[in-house]
Amino acid sequence: MALKDILPGQLGFGAAPLGNMFRDIPEDEALATVEAAWNDGIRYYDNAPFYGAGLAEIRMGEALKDKPRADYVISTKVGRVILDEVEDISARDLGEKAGVFQYGRANKIVNDYTADATLRSIEDSLKRLQTDHIDIAFVHDLAQDFWGDHWLEKFEEARTGAFRVLDRLRDEGVIKAWGLGVNRVEPIETLLALDEPRPDAFLLAGRYTLLDHDKALQRVMPTVTERGLGIVVGGPYSSGALVGGPNFEYAPATPAILDKVARIKAIADRYSISMKAAGLQFALANPAVAAVIPGASRPGRIAEDSAALSETIPADFWRELRQAGLVHPDAPLPV
Repeated sequence: MALKDILPGQLGFGAAPLGNMFRDIPEDEALATVEAAWNDGIRYYDNAPFYGAGLAEIRMGEALKDKPRADYVISTKVGRVILDEVEDISARDLGEKAGVFQYGRANKIVNDYTADATLRSIEDSLKRLQTDHIDIAFVHDLAQDFWGDHWLEKFEEARTGAFRVLDRLRDEGVIKAWGLGVNRVEPIETLLALDEPRPDAFLLAGRYTLLDHDKALQRVMPTVTERGLGIVVGGPYSSGALVGGPNFEYAPATPAILDKVARIKAIADRYSISMKAAGLQFALANPAVAAVIPGASRPGRIAEDSAALSETIPADFWRELRQAGLVHPDAPLPV
């Protein structure tokens, strides 16, 4: 089944902030944010055990437990098992994501892409999410930003473990789709080059945004489109940098990135266009993209995202971005 046929709309909810990403978010605020998304008509929710060591799934499960399960779609990740025992959060080796969830739970995180761990991960997620099924499973962080030079070893572990399990679960109808949930293009490219297994979709975070899209555009998007697969764009605001935040790729934005943001914003301001609208509509213009999932940790952010999707952007805005070299010459633009 095509990803666009599974997802209930182009705007989803990215749950990473519910895991206390970058700050200690009060419980009532986290639950109110999910409720605001529901009230705004959002029916696709993406999660992961990694987000706060299970905290984001627990909170989402609590927020959605009384909603009709047939009315919404959940994706979550495999590749990490959360234990009951605790560990020193500051001592975790999280690659380029160090410190992102320092305010999450202290439960021990075990990285494991084997078949048994994949099944356990799904079983544990179902309990935390208080549901009897998930719709989409993404194999999480199987990339250089987490594993460095060892990422291909981990990819091979997943190829003989997680990939085969998820292929079977999809064929049996237990899940509707599976793929990779990564922040890098290379793992998707590698998986697409294999004869088997047969992924359906990918969650690509931060690599198809207004600020960073060249590599994905050239190396992944055409193949995904040709095969009728789909991409969910995570981090469409580039960790907040696009909309005035201090971070890009989970770290303080560089002067070069801040300069690019300023140049885009100068053009957007002339046309009275919000940066959120520019970011979301750019990502969705690519035929490979089925949905965008900006993260939100405050209820008020949800309405902004919805409004950004329907904001009218004149063609001249996109033309100016192209002429200024701020978008790739081959990037599809909204019409």
